[in-house]
Amino acid sequence: MKVLVVGGAGYLGGAVTDVLLEEGKHKFRVYDALLYEDSFRKPVEFVYGDIRDRKRLLHELKWADAVIWLAALVGDGACAINPDISTELNHLAVAWLTANFKGRIIFPSTCSVYGVHDKIVDEKGAISPLSVYAVTKFAAEIHLKDKNAVVFRLGTLFGLSDLFSRLRLDLVVNTMTAKAYSEGKLSVYGGSQFRPILHVRDAARAIVNALEGDKTGVFNLHKVNVKISDLAAEVKKHFSGLKVEKVNMKFEDLRNYRVTSDKAKKGLGFDPKFSAADGIVELKKLLEEGRIRNLSDPRYTNQTYLSQFNTHVRR
Repeated sequence: MKVLVVGGAGYLGGAVTDVLLEEGKHKFRVYDALLYEDSFRKPVEFVYGDIRDRKRLLHELKWADAVIWLAALVGDGACAINPDISTELNHLAVAWLTANFKGRIIFPSTCSVYGVHDKIVDEKGAISPLSVYAVTKFAAEIHLKDKNAVVFRLGTLFGLSDLFSRLRLDLVVNTMTAKAYSEGKLSVYGGSQFRPILHVRDAARAIVNALEGDKTGVFNLHKVNVKISDLAAEVKKHFSGLKVEKVNMKFEDLRNYRVTSDKAKKGLGFDPKFSAADGIVELKKLLEEGRIRNLSDPRYTNQTYLSQFNTHVRR
């Protein structure tokens, strides 16, 4: 199978291309605009391109049997900077894809589409997006309905991706670990809110595995549902002397939801391996060895980095 990995130079893309290289089953190439990167040096085929450059992208789609579509502006804060651009990249580009490509499509959406739920929700749960990010991702999902497509609603990712792609420090497990290391304290706002979490490499394995077979539709993917306060307690286990302060005020992020991934486990053989502790340990080791020179570099945080460009987002 010839696979086009659109957005393959990013955080999730780094793990996806590692799995593809490791398995060696498919010929693949990466199509990416290097939004957060200055270069792409992984030893795989690469095409520099903007997903809004329809002519160039169409040429690559004609080559491909399948597409792993990772290109997006990711995160609530990042998408709120310019909702029009977020809609163009996260929603309208996918609408164009479904009209111009008839092969298999693997598309990562987000569990954020569920918004707030008191009970554990499956893929039939009510949709209640609270952000531009979630709205645009769900809008893209609609275009993939009844297509040869697998849509993964991902829990919040964490952990190290590969040896080339930038680390994201705006994801809750990674954020807490970095703050524990650099500041020696954590501030937990509320803390009773739940998040489903998933290691980035577990997500990548599920995405690549879904290339084969005839399963289609929407699937939740997560390892565990965890309270933010319990996650802070897990981080504390790995940093002696860490102070955890609970702040009794609402944080701006009102999401609170738990999901089940039974559909993916039964239908796709989804079997996540990495725990939150695994992610904390691997990132802590990286930090203690001084392998990240400047934790405050904007490139590690989507919203902070994109705020520098405001409406002039380079894609």
